Amino acid sequence: METTALEAKFEASVADSKTLKERPDNDVLLKLYSLYKQSVAGDAPEKGDYGMFDFAGKAKHEAWKQLKGMSREDAMQQYVDLVTLLKSADT
Repeated sequence: METTALEAKFEASVADSKTLKERPDNDVLLKLYSLYKQSVAGDAPEKGDYGMFDFAGKAKHEAWKQLKGMSREDAMQQYVDLVTLLKSADT
């Protein structure tokens, strides 16, 4: 399968997100997580795979569920845009 320009930018942004000088706050991390999951896995399942006291897991699943119906391409583009913004604030 041929990689599109957007997929290449997305993969580069995923790598860039791991090298940010400052750790983003939890809301931004949830946004990055949910956009990433929507990009690579599509819509979240109705039931999350987390335990009763796994509050971080529940928050991640809920954030991902909020993107239901968003296309893979839109999620990738929003992820790229967010990482670009974080990188520019990081300098």
